[in-house]
Amino acid sequence: MIDFVYNTDFQIENHRAFSKWLVDVAAAENCLIHDLVFLFVSDRELLAMNKKYLKHNYFTDVITFGELEGDKISGNIAISVDRVVDNSKTYAVSFDEELKRVMVHGCLLYTSDAADERSSVDLGGRRII
Repeated sequence: MIDFVYNTDFQIENHRAFSKWLVDVAAAENCLIHDLVFLFVSDRELLAMNKKYLKHNYFTDVITFGELEGDKISGNIAISVDRVVDNSKTYAVSFDEELKRVMVHGCLLYTSDAADERSSVDLGGRRII
């Protein structure tokens, strides 16, 4: 099960399509999504989490809380919508493409591929790093 929670004005328009896409991405990495919550927040809120839980005093795009038990991903992924907007401009990609990259990155942090931040995932012929 995948849930989406919003502490910003942003909302994903098609939860079902994003959920299916995420399940497919996880399957490509030999994982199953068991229970996953995506929390969309502001820079300030994610910075507060970064300070409180990781003792890091800097902005980031994604923080994960959870575990990979066997091949099942369970946990929470917090994403700064502000960072997604800024990153999409910096890397000259669409907001949706950067959002997908950050969401995949959050999921991959649960897998053994997390050590390789340059891991890429095939999304319909397009590579997202």
